[in-house]
Amino acid sequence: MNEKHYEVVIVGGGISGAALFYELAKYSTAKNICMLEKYEALATLNSKGSSNSQTIHVGDIETNYTLDKAKITKRTAKMIEKFCLQYGLEEKIMFKHQKMALGVGKEEVEFITNRYNEFKELFPYLELWDKEQLRELEPKLVYADKEQTKDRPEEIVAMGARDEYTTVDYGAMTEELAKAGQEADESKTTDIFYNSEVEDIEKVGDKYKLTTVNGTVYTADFVVVNAGAHSLYLAHKMGYGKHMGSLSMAGSFYITSGEFLNGKVYMVQNDKLPFAALHGDPDILEDGKTRFGPTALALGVLERYKGLSSVGQCLKTMNIDGNILKIFWDLLKDSEIRNYVFKNFLFEVPGINKGLFVKDAQKIVPSLTKDDIEYAKGFGGVRPQVLNKDEQKLMLGEASLSEGNGIIFNMTPSPGATSCLGNAQRDIKEVCDYLNLEFDEEQFLADLTDPEPV
Repeated sequence: MNEKHYEVVIVGGGISGAALFYELAKYSTAKNICMLEKYEALATLNSKGSSNSQTIHVGDIETNYTLDKAKITKRTAKMIEKFCLQYGLEEKIMFKHQKMALGVGKEEVEFITNRYNEFKELFPYLELWDKEQLRELEPKLVYADKEQTKDRPEEIVAMGARDEYTTVDYGAMTEELAKAGQEADESKTTDIFYNSEVEDIEKVGDKYKLTTVNGTVYTADFVVVNAGAHSLYLAHKMGYGKHMGSLSMAGSFYITSGEFLNGKVYMVQNDKLPFAALHGDPDILEDGKTRFGPTALALGVLERYKGLSSVGQCLKTMNIDGNILKIFWDLLKDSEIRNYVFKNFLFEVPGINKGLFVKDAQKIVPSLTKDDIEYAKGFGGVRPQVLNKDEQKLMLGEASLSEGNGIIFNMTPSPGATSCLGNAQRDIKEVCDYLNLEFDEEQFLADLTDPEPV
Protein backbone atom coordinates (compact mmCIF):
# COMPACT_ATOMS: atom_id res chain seq x y z
CA MET A 1 0.00 0.00 0.00
CA ASN A 2 1.35 3.43 -0.94
CA GLU A 3 1.83 5.72 2.01
CA LYS A 4 1.97 9.47 1.56
CA HIS A 5 4.37 11.06 4.02
CA TYR A 6 4.29 14.65 5.26
CA GLU A 7 6.07 16.60 7.93
CA VAL A 8 2.71 17.79 9.25
CA VAL A 9 -0.79 16.41 8.69
CA ILE A 10 -3.76 18.49 9.85
CA VAL A 11 -6.99 16.57 10.41
CA GLY A 12 -10.05 18.72 9.74
CA GLY A 13 -10.70 21.34 7.08
CA GLY A 14 -12.64 23.86 9.12
CA ILE A 15 -11.32 27.31 9.90
CA SER A 16 -9.01 26.09 12.70
CA GLY A 17 -7.35 23.54 10.44
CA ALA A 18 -7.09 26.00 7.55
CA ALA A 19 -5.55 28.67 9.81
CA LEU A 20 -2.74 26.32 10.86
CA PHE A 21 -2.30 25.12 7.27
CA TYR A 22 -1.87 28.75 6.19
CA GLU A 23 0.57 29.65 8.95
CA LEU A 24 2.73 26.57 8.41
CA ALA A 25 2.89 27.24 4.67
CA LYS A 26 3.65 30.95 4.97
CA TYR A 27 5.61 31.39 8.19
CA SER A 28 7.46 28.12 8.83
CA THR A 29 10.23 26.19 7.08
CA ALA A 30 8.00 23.10 6.78
CA LYS A 31 8.34 21.80 3.23
CA ASN A 32 5.39 19.44 2.97
CA ILE A 33 2.05 19.89 4.69
CA CYS A 34 -1.25 18.13 4.25
CA MET A 35 -4.82 18.82 5.36
CA LEU A 36 -7.37 16.00 5.40
CA GLU A 37 -11.05 16.90 5.19
CA LYS A 38 -13.85 14.42 5.84
CA TYR A 39 -16.32 15.94 3.36
CA GLU A 40 -16.25 17.10 -0.24
CA ALA A 41 -15.38 20.71 0.60
CA LEU A 42 -13.87 22.84 3.36
CA ALA A 43 -15.98 24.30 6.17
CA THR A 44 -19.10 22.19 5.72
CA LEU A 45 -19.84 21.99 9.46
CA ASN A 46 -19.37 24.60 12.20
CA SER A 47 -17.25 27.03 10.17
CA LYS A 48 -19.98 27.31 7.54
CA GLY A 49 -21.57 30.77 7.52
CA SER A 50 -25.02 29.44 8.44
CA SER A 51 -23.67 27.40 11.37
CA ASN A 52 -22.48 30.33 13.49
CA SER A 53 -23.35 33.96 14.16
CA GLN A 54 -20.65 35.27 11.77
CA THR A 55 -19.31 37.41 14.63
CA ILE A 56 -15.75 38.55 15.29
CA HIS A 57 -15.72 38.04 19.06
CA VAL A 58 -13.48 40.85 20.21
CA GLY A 59 -14.53 40.82 23.86
CA ASP A 60 -15.97 44.32 23.88
CA ILE A 61 -19.68 43.42 23.87
CA GLU A 62 -19.51 39.80 25.08
CA THR A 63 -20.65 40.28 28.67
CA ASN A 64 -19.52 36.83 29.82
CA TYR A 65 -15.85 37.70 29.09
CA THR A 66 -13.63 38.91 31.89
CA LEU A 67 -11.26 41.80 31.21
CA ASP A 68 -8.35 39.35 31.05
CA LYS A 69 -10.15 37.14 28.53
CA ALA A 70 -11.09 40.23 26.50
CA LYS A 71 -7.39 41.17 26.25
CA ILE A 72 -6.72 37.78 24.67
CA THR A 73 -9.70 37.80 22.32
CA LYS A 74 -8.96 41.37 21.25
CA ARG A 75 -5.54 40.24 20.04
CA THR A 76 -6.78 37.18 18.15
CA ALA A 77 -9.75 39.08 16.69
CA LYS A 78 -7.32 41.64 15.26
CA MET A 79 -5.60 38.77 13.41
CA ILE A 80 -8.87 37.96 11.62
CA GLU A 81 -9.22 41.58 10.58
CA LYS A 82 -5.58 41.94 9.48
CA PHE A 83 -5.67 38.73 7.42
CA CYS A 84 -8.79 39.86 5.58
CA LEU A 85 -7.35 43.33 4.96
CA GLN A 86 -4.03 41.86 3.79
CA TYR A 87 -5.83 39.82 1.14
CA GLY A 88 -8.36 42.51 0.15
CA LEU A 89 -11.35 40.66 1.58
CA GLU A 90 -13.07 43.61 3.23
CA GLU A 91 -16.63 44.12 1.94
CA LYS A 92 -16.33 40.67 0.35
CA ILE A 93 -16.27 38.33 3.31
CA MET A 94 -15.64 40.80 6.18
CA PHE A 95 -18.00 43.66 6.98
CA LYS A 96 -18.59 46.52 9.38
CA HIS A 97 -21.81 46.67 11.36
CA GLN A 98 -22.84 48.64 14.39
CA LYS A 99 -22.63 46.44 17.50
CA MET A 100 -23.72 46.71 21.11
CA ALA A 101 -24.43 44.94 24.39
CA LEU A 102 -27.90 45.91 25.61
CA GLY A 103 -28.93 46.22 29.24
CA VAL A 104 -32.66 46.07 30.04
CA GLY A 105 -33.98 47.04 33.47
CA LYS A 106 -32.30 48.77 36.38
CA GLU A 107 -29.93 45.93 37.32
CA GLU A 108 -28.64 45.36 33.77
CA VAL A 109 -28.36 49.11 33.09
CA GLU A 110 -26.11 49.40 36.12
CA PHE A 111 -24.13 46.34 34.99
CA ILE A 112 -23.57 47.71 31.45
CA THR A 113 -22.62 51.16 32.76
CA ASN A 114 -20.05 49.69 35.16
CA ARG A 115 -18.75 47.37 32.48
CA TYR A 116 -18.33 50.25 30.03
CA ASN A 117 -16.23 52.14 32.59
CA GLU A 118 -14.12 49.02 33.21
CA PHE A 119 -13.57 48.18 29.52
CA LYS A 120 -13.29 51.58 27.82
CA GLU A 121 -9.54 51.79 28.38
CA LEU A 122 -9.00 48.46 26.61
CA PHE A 123 -11.48 49.41 23.87
CA PRO A 124 -11.22 53.20 23.43
CA TYR A 125 -13.77 53.19 20.59
CA LEU A 126 -16.59 52.00 22.88
CA GLU A 127 -19.52 54.36 23.44
CA LEU A 128 -22.29 54.31 26.03
CA TRP A 129 -25.74 54.97 24.56
CA ASP A 130 -28.85 55.95 26.50
CA LYS A 131 -32.43 55.50 25.31
CA GLU A 132 -32.46 58.71 23.26
CA GLN A 133 -29.27 57.77 21.41
CA LEU A 134 -30.60 54.25 20.84
CA ARG A 135 -33.77 55.77 19.39
CA GLU A 136 -31.57 57.05 16.55
CA LEU A 137 -29.18 54.11 16.26
CA GLU A 138 -31.45 51.13 16.79
CA PRO A 139 -35.08 52.36 17.13
CA LYS A 140 -36.70 48.92 17.39
CA LEU A 141 -34.96 48.44 20.75
CA VAL A 142 -36.75 51.48 22.17
CA TYR A 143 -40.32 51.25 20.97
CA ALA A 144 -42.93 48.86 22.36
CA ASP A 145 -45.09 48.98 19.21
CA LYS A 146 -44.50 48.68 15.46
CA GLU A 147 -45.93 52.15 14.86
CA GLN A 148 -43.18 53.52 17.12
CA THR A 149 -45.55 55.68 19.14
CA LYS A 150 -44.91 54.16 22.59
CA ASP A 151 -41.65 53.54 24.42
CA ARG A 152 -40.91 50.26 26.17
CA PRO A 153 -41.43 50.63 29.93
CA GLU A 154 -37.98 49.46 31.06
CA GLU A 155 -34.95 51.69 31.22
CA ILE A 156 -32.27 50.61 28.75
CA VAL A 157 -28.66 51.40 27.98
CA ALA A 158 -26.10 49.91 25.60
CA MET A 159 -22.34 49.92 25.17
CA GLY A 160 -21.10 49.51 21.64
CA ALA A 161 -19.23 50.67 18.56
CA ARG A 162 -20.19 52.09 15.19
CA ASP A 163 -17.17 51.72 12.91
CA GLU A 164 -15.45 48.41 13.62
CA TYR A 165 -15.23 45.21 11.61
CA THR A 166 -17.78 42.94 13.25
CA THR A 167 -18.83 40.25 10.80
CA VAL A 168 -17.10 37.51 8.79
CA ASP A 169 -18.26 34.67 6.60
CA TYR A 170 -16.01 32.11 8.27
CA GLY A 171 -16.78 29.49 5.65
CA ALA A 172 -15.45 31.75 2.91
CA MET A 173 -12.51 32.74 5.10
CA THR A 174 -11.61 29.05 5.53
CA GLU A 175 -11.33 28.75 1.76
CA GLU A 176 -9.25 31.95 1.59
CA LEU A 177 -6.84 30.67 4.26
CA ALA A 178 -6.38 27.40 2.40
CA LYS A 179 -5.86 29.21 -0.91
CA ALA A 180 -3.34 31.64 0.63
CA GLY A 181 -1.49 28.69 2.15
CA GLN A 182 -1.24 26.86 -1.16
CA GLU A 183 -0.04 30.03 -2.92
CA ALA A 184 2.42 31.12 -0.20
CA ASP A 185 5.46 29.25 -1.52
CA GLU A 186 5.41 27.25 -4.76
CA SER A 187 8.43 25.22 -3.68
CA LYS A 188 6.40 23.63 -0.87
CA THR A 189 4.00 20.71 -1.05
CA THR A 190 0.67 21.90 0.35
CA ASP A 191 -1.88 19.17 -0.30
CA ILE A 192 -5.55 19.14 0.63
CA PHE A 193 -7.48 15.89 0.30
CA TYR A 194 -11.26 15.74 0.46
CA ASN A 195 -13.57 12.82 1.30
CA SER A 196 -10.79 11.68 3.63
CA GLU A 197 -12.29 10.86 7.02
CA VAL A 198 -9.58 9.74 9.42
CA GLU A 199 -10.62 6.56 11.18
CA ASP A 200 -7.44 5.68 13.08
CA ILE A 201 -4.23 7.36 14.16
CA GLU A 202 -1.43 5.25 15.60
CA LYS A 203 2.17 5.88 16.62
CA VAL A 204 4.57 3.75 14.59
CA GLY A 205 8.16 4.31 15.66
CA ASP A 206 8.79 8.04 15.58
CA LYS A 207 6.00 8.71 13.07
CA TYR A 208 2.22 8.72 13.05
CA LYS A 209 0.15 6.56 10.73
CA LEU A 210 -3.27 7.89 9.75
CA THR A 211 -5.76 5.57 8.08
CA THR A 212 -8.87 6.96 6.41
CA VAL A 213 -12.26 5.27 6.11
CA ASN A 214 -11.58 4.61 2.41
CA GLY A 215 -8.31 2.85 3.27
CA THR A 216 -5.81 5.51 2.23
CA VAL A 217 -2.81 5.71 4.56
CA TYR A 218 -0.83 8.84 5.37
CA THR A 219 2.19 9.15 7.64
CA ALA A 220 3.41 12.25 9.40
CA ASP A 221 6.12 13.47 11.72
CA PHE A 222 3.54 15.64 13.49
CA VAL A 223 -0.28 15.54 13.58
CA VAL A 224 -2.68 18.28 14.62
CA VAL A 225 -6.32 17.24 14.97
CA ASN A 226 -8.69 20.17 14.46
CA ALA A 227 -11.81 18.10 13.94
CA GLY A 228 -14.36 19.84 16.15
CA ALA A 229 -16.34 17.39 18.25
CA HIS A 230 -14.45 14.52 16.59
CA SER A 231 -11.12 15.65 18.08
CA LEU A 232 -11.87 14.16 21.47
CA TYR A 233 -13.28 11.01 19.85
CA LEU A 234 -9.98 10.45 18.03
CA ALA A 235 -8.02 11.34 21.17
CA HIS A 236 -9.91 8.75 23.21
CA LYS A 237 -9.22 6.10 20.56
CA MET A 238 -5.51 6.73 21.12
CA GLY A 239 -5.82 6.75 24.92
CA TYR A 240 -5.53 10.53 25.32
CA GLY A 241 -7.87 12.79 27.26
CA LYS A 242 -9.55 10.08 29.27
CA HIS A 243 -10.20 12.68 31.98
CA MET A 244 -12.48 14.49 29.56
CA GLY A 245 -15.92 13.91 28.18
CA SER A 246 -17.84 15.93 25.63
CA LEU A 247 -21.40 17.26 25.66
CA SER A 248 -22.69 18.11 22.17
CA MET A 249 -24.65 21.36 22.27
CA ALA A 250 -26.57 22.42 19.18
CA GLY A 251 -27.54 26.00 18.47
CA SER A 252 -30.57 26.86 16.35
CA PHE A 253 -31.67 30.24 15.01
CA TYR A 254 -34.79 32.12 13.98
CA ILE A 255 -34.73 34.55 11.08
CA THR A 256 -36.90 37.56 10.27
CA SER A 257 -38.76 38.24 7.03
CA GLY A 258 -36.90 41.53 6.56
CA GLU A 259 -34.22 43.70 8.14
CA PHE A 260 -35.04 44.30 11.81
CA LEU A 261 -31.76 45.55 13.25
CA ASN A 262 -29.08 47.87 11.90
CA GLY A 263 -26.31 45.94 13.64
CA LYS A 264 -25.46 43.28 16.18
CA VAL A 265 -27.30 43.42 19.49
CA TYR A 266 -26.11 41.17 22.31
CA MET A 267 -27.90 40.69 25.62
CA VAL A 268 -26.40 40.50 29.09
CA GLN A 269 -25.21 36.98 29.83
CA ASN A 270 -26.71 35.10 32.77
CA ASP A 271 -23.61 33.96 34.69
CA LYS A 272 -25.32 30.72 35.67
CA LEU A 273 -25.79 29.66 32.07
CA PRO A 274 -22.70 28.29 30.31
CA PHE A 275 -24.08 29.02 26.85
CA ALA A 276 -24.30 32.19 24.79
CA ALA A 277 -26.99 34.72 25.55
CA LEU A 278 -29.55 35.44 22.85
CA HIS A 279 -28.45 37.99 20.28
CA GLY A 280 -29.65 39.51 17.01
CA ASP A 281 -27.36 39.75 13.98
CA PRO A 282 -27.73 41.02 10.40
CA ASP A 283 -27.11 37.84 8.37
CA ILE A 284 -24.62 38.52 5.56
CA LEU A 285 -25.73 35.41 3.66
CA GLU A 286 -29.44 36.26 3.86
CA ASP A 287 -29.55 39.83 2.50
CA GLY A 288 -29.26 41.45 5.91
CA LYS A 289 -32.26 39.75 7.45
CA THR A 290 -31.92 39.60 11.22
CA ARG A 291 -31.05 36.24 12.73
CA PHE A 292 -31.97 35.71 16.40
CA GLY A 293 -30.35 33.00 18.49
CA PRO A 294 -28.74 30.76 19.31
CA THR A 295 -30.83 28.34 21.27
CA ALA A 296 -28.98 25.64 23.22
CA LEU A 297 -30.01 22.01 22.86
CA ALA A 298 -28.09 18.93 23.97
CA LEU A 299 -27.93 16.47 21.06
CA GLY A 300 -26.63 12.92 20.87
CA VAL A 301 -24.64 13.51 17.68
CA LEU A 302 -21.26 15.04 16.81
CA GLU A 303 -22.56 16.73 13.64
CA ARG A 304 -25.73 18.64 12.79
CA TYR A 305 -27.81 17.81 9.72
CA LYS A 306 -25.67 14.80 8.83
CA GLY A 307 -28.08 12.09 9.96
CA LEU A 308 -27.55 9.78 12.92
CA SER A 309 -24.22 8.35 11.79
CA SER A 310 -22.32 9.93 14.68
CA VAL A 311 -24.61 8.84 17.54
CA GLY A 312 -22.30 5.99 18.58
CA GLN A 313 -19.25 8.24 18.41
CA CYS A 314 -21.07 10.86 20.49
CA LEU A 315 -21.89 8.35 23.23
CA LYS A 316 -18.29 7.16 23.34
CA THR A 317 -16.97 10.71 23.42
CA MET A 318 -19.31 11.62 26.27
CA ASN A 319 -17.22 9.13 28.28
CA ILE A 320 -20.01 8.58 30.81
CA ASP A 321 -19.16 7.54 34.35
CA GLY A 322 -20.03 8.74 37.85
CA ASN A 323 -18.03 11.96 37.39
CA ILE A 324 -19.86 12.89 34.20
CA LEU A 325 -23.24 12.12 35.79
CA LYS A 326 -22.31 14.32 38.74
CA ILE A 327 -21.55 17.23 36.36
CA PHE A 328 -24.99 16.78 34.76
CA TRP A 329 -26.63 16.53 38.19
CA ASP A 330 -24.91 19.68 39.45
CA LEU A 331 -26.07 21.55 36.37
CA LEU A 332 -29.65 20.32 36.40
CA LYS A 333 -30.30 20.68 40.12
CA ASP A 334 -30.20 24.45 39.58
CA SER A 335 -33.75 25.48 38.66
CA GLU A 336 -32.60 28.29 36.33
CA ILE A 337 -30.44 25.91 34.30
CA ARG A 338 -33.11 23.19 34.39
CA ASN A 339 -35.79 25.57 33.12
CA TYR A 340 -33.42 26.91 30.48
CA VAL A 341 -32.69 23.39 29.19
CA PHE A 342 -36.42 22.53 29.06
CA LYS A 343 -37.33 25.79 27.34
CA ASN A 344 -34.64 25.34 24.72
CA PHE A 345 -35.99 21.88 23.97
CA LEU A 346 -39.42 23.44 23.37
CA PHE A 347 -37.85 25.98 20.99
CA GLU A 348 -37.38 23.03 18.58
CA VAL A 349 -41.00 21.80 18.72
CA PRO A 350 -43.03 22.90 15.67
CA GLY A 351 -46.30 24.61 16.48
CA ILE A 352 -45.27 26.07 19.82
CA ASN A 353 -41.64 27.02 19.21
CA LYS A 354 -42.11 30.41 17.58
CA GLY A 355 -44.50 31.69 20.20
CA LEU A 356 -42.15 30.69 23.00
CA PHE A 357 -38.97 31.93 21.34
CA VAL A 358 -40.38 35.33 20.43
CA LYS A 359 -41.01 36.06 24.12
CA ASP A 360 -37.25 35.86 24.72
CA ALA A 361 -36.42 37.83 21.57
CA GLN A 362 -38.83 40.59 22.64
CA LYS A 363 -36.27 41.58 25.26
CA ILE A 364 -34.26 42.89 22.30
CA VAL A 365 -37.12 43.99 20.02
CA PRO A 366 -40.29 44.50 22.13
CA SER A 367 -42.56 44.80 19.07
CA LEU A 368 -41.41 41.50 17.54
CA THR A 369 -44.23 39.00 16.93
CA LYS A 370 -44.19 35.34 15.99
CA ASP A 371 -45.39 36.33 12.51
CA ASP A 372 -42.12 38.25 12.03
CA ILE A 373 -39.87 35.20 12.42
CA GLU A 374 -39.36 31.74 11.01
CA TYR A 375 -37.35 28.81 12.34
CA ALA A 376 -34.12 28.96 10.31
CA LYS A 377 -34.02 25.46 8.83
CA GLY A 378 -30.53 24.15 8.23
CA PHE A 379 -28.92 26.89 10.36
CA GLY A 380 -26.81 26.22 13.43
CA GLY A 381 -24.15 23.67 14.31
CA VAL A 382 -22.86 21.48 17.11
CA ARG A 383 -20.33 22.75 19.64
CA PRO A 384 -18.41 20.30 21.83
CA GLN A 385 -18.62 21.43 25.45
CA VAL A 386 -15.78 19.72 27.29
CA LEU A 387 -16.50 18.05 30.62
CA ASN A 388 -13.55 17.72 33.01
CA LYS A 389 -13.98 14.53 35.04
CA ASP A 390 -11.14 15.31 37.44
CA GLU A 391 -12.60 18.68 38.39
CA GLN A 392 -16.20 17.49 37.90
CA LYS A 393 -17.21 20.57 35.97
CA LEU A 394 -18.03 21.91 32.54
CA MET A 395 -14.99 23.56 30.94
CA LEU A 396 -15.97 26.76 29.21
CA GLY A 397 -14.12 27.70 26.04
CA GLU A 398 -11.43 25.86 24.15
CA ALA A 399 -9.49 22.77 25.14
CA SER A 400 -6.21 21.51 23.71
CA LEU A 401 -4.56 18.18 24.46
CA SER A 402 -0.83 17.80 23.97
CA GLU A 403 1.82 15.75 25.74
CA GLY A 404 4.71 17.12 23.69
CA ASN A 405 5.07 13.95 21.63
CA GLY A 406 4.13 15.11 18.16
CA ILE A 407 0.33 15.15 18.27
CA ILE A 408 -2.18 17.82 19.34
CA PHE A 409 -5.96 17.50 19.70
CA ASN A 410 -7.96 20.75 19.67
CA MET A 411 -11.59 21.36 20.57
CA THR A 412 -12.69 24.88 19.73
CA PRO A 413 -16.25 25.94 20.57
CA SER A 414 -17.00 29.66 20.42
CA PRO A 415 -14.97 31.84 20.02
CA GLY A 416 -12.93 29.24 18.12
CA ALA A 417 -13.35 30.90 14.72
CA THR A 418 -12.26 34.30 16.04
CA SER A 419 -9.22 32.80 17.76
CA CYS A 420 -8.22 30.43 14.92
CA LEU A 421 -5.08 32.33 13.90
CA GLY A 422 -4.02 32.85 17.52
CA ASN A 423 -4.56 29.17 18.32
CA ALA A 424 -2.58 28.25 15.22
CA GLN A 425 0.26 30.51 16.43
CA ARG A 426 0.35 28.52 19.66
CA ASP A 427 0.38 25.20 17.76
CA ILE A 428 2.93 26.20 15.11
CA LYS A 429 5.45 26.96 17.87
CA GLU A 430 5.05 23.44 19.25
CA VAL A 431 5.25 21.91 15.76
CA CYS A 432 8.43 23.83 14.91
CA ASP A 433 10.10 23.10 18.24
CA TYR A 434 9.35 19.38 17.92
CA LEU A 435 10.50 19.12 14.28
CA ASN A 436 13.43 21.57 14.57
CA LEU A 437 11.82 23.89 12.05
CA GLU A 438 11.89 27.67 12.06
CA PHE A 439 8.86 29.87 12.65
CA ASP A 440 9.17 33.44 11.38
CA GLU A 441 7.24 34.89 14.27
CA GLU A 442 8.53 38.40 13.61
CA GLN A 443 6.95 38.45 10.15
CA PHE A 444 3.81 36.76 11.47
CA LEU A 445 3.36 39.45 14.11
CA ALA A 446 4.11 42.22 11.61
CA ASP A 447 1.45 40.88 9.24
CA LEU A 448 -1.28 39.95 11.68
CA THR A 449 -1.01 42.08 14.81
CA ASP A 450 -0.86 45.73 15.70
CA PRO A 451 2.40 47.08 17.13
CA GLU A 452 2.55 47.02 20.91
CA PRO A 453 2.17 50.52 22.39
CA VAL A 454 5.46 51.92 23.63
